[in-house]
Amino acid sequence: MTDTTAAPVLDLQDLHASLTDPVLDAMNFLNEVVGRFPEALSFAPGRPAEGTFETEDLARHLRSYTDHLEQTRGWSKERVRTHLFQYGRTNGIIHELIARTLANDEGIHVPPESVVVTTGCQEAMLLTLRALFARPGDTLLVSSPCYVGITGAARLLDIATHPVPEGADGPDPDAFLAAARRVREAGGRPRALYVVPDFANPSGTSMTVAARERLLEVAAEADLLILEDDPYGFFVRTGAARPTLKSMDRGRRVLHLGSFAKTALPGARVGYVVADQEVAGPDGRRSLLAEELSKIKSMTTVNTSAVGQAVIGGLLVECDCRLREANAGMIAHYRTSLATLLGELERHFPEERRRALGVRWNEPTGGFFLVLDVPFVADSAALERSARAFGVLWTPMSDFYPDGGGEHRLRLSCSSLAPEQIVEGVRRLALFIESAAREAAGRA
Repeated sequence: MTDTTAAPVLDLQDLHASLTDPVLDAMNFLNEVVGRFPEALSFAPGRPAEGTFETEDLARHLRSYTDHLEQTRGWSKERVRTHLFQYGRTNGIIHELIARTLANDEGIHVPPESVVVTTGCQEAMLLTLRALFARPGDTLLVSSPCYVGITGAARLLDIATHPVPEGADGPDPDAFLAAARRVREAGGRPRALYVVPDFANPSGTSMTVAARERLLEVAAEADLLILEDDPYGFFVRTGAARPTLKSMDRGRRVLHLGSFAKTALPGARVGYVVADQEVAGPDGRRSLLAEELSKIKSMTTVNTSAVGQAVIGGLLVECDCRLREANAGMIAHYRTSLATLLGELERHFPEERRRALGVRWNEPTGGFFLVLDVPFVADSAALERSARAFGVLWTPMSDFYPDGGGEHRLRLSCSSLAPEQIVEGVRRLALFIESAAREAAGRA
């Protein structure tokens, strides 16, 4: 007789291949290592600072949103109640406020109907990839190094990616053009490219305005769509903010991915995608790509939390849909944090010492991240030793390279630390680097 009480043991090889991909382990590993070493100072997470968060703000934002509905839009209390307590519009209920905010902050002028409100920007990536990539040979061009969220999403959906090496000023448009040609010559179809034009995660690089203009030209020449991810554009350290690709887009080549995680409230889990491209059906019917994305969303999250949207909506109402101005304090905070990190690295590793060690770093003009080159393998084992023996955490860069590489590089994020924590954290980091460098030299 068959034993009906025996629990099945699933063979990992019978599950989706992405579950054995190291990229999908990267986020979990970092979360776990932070939890295991709670006393360590962490340069690992790219989360925003919590200094301005107050729990009572949530109730105020909700009230601001309901007041907006009742007093500005003339809704009854019953309608507002249904709006917040029930399932809602698949593509979101604060799309009009988001469209107004994009116009005020970024000069992006799109109809509200082209905005899909998502459960974080990660869902925006998944919806967009699922809709655009339909054929086996469809390929996504990505920078190398690249944010693991997009490469992980592509892996989940069995979408091929083609890495394009990043330069000191971010992605090289002509390198993307050459990569598109290589993909076509190999029988594939380069469908879109993914780019973070401002202060990219993980590298911190930014594209010049000229490079942005050229990238739009390349997209038209190679018949590519551009997936523009812009979570860090507000946080400029030096110089002026640069225009988003979407604000420069005259041919509707750009899908603009956004999130309120860094600029407002990560716990709300509200993101969006601007998808104003026109879609033509076989019967001649025309629609916006945003409408087509709603069909996919209806089968994933159904709709983004109305309560989460209402909190963000109230915050937008309070700042008159001018989120950049509302972030003035945080912009100054992150500017100070990055300047402190750069200054402390210089203090602990003056030019002669860093040349002797083989240590160097880039100097981003804004954002949360920079990359440090070190003379030893910066892997998970080194990270654990750094945390256990020196009380400091960072992120290995190797997970960000789709084609391999980055073994001697680590990412530092200064976003969630106070300046005095950065000072102490770099002191600990310097001690770890000196120790690891000596061990590496001894093994050579």
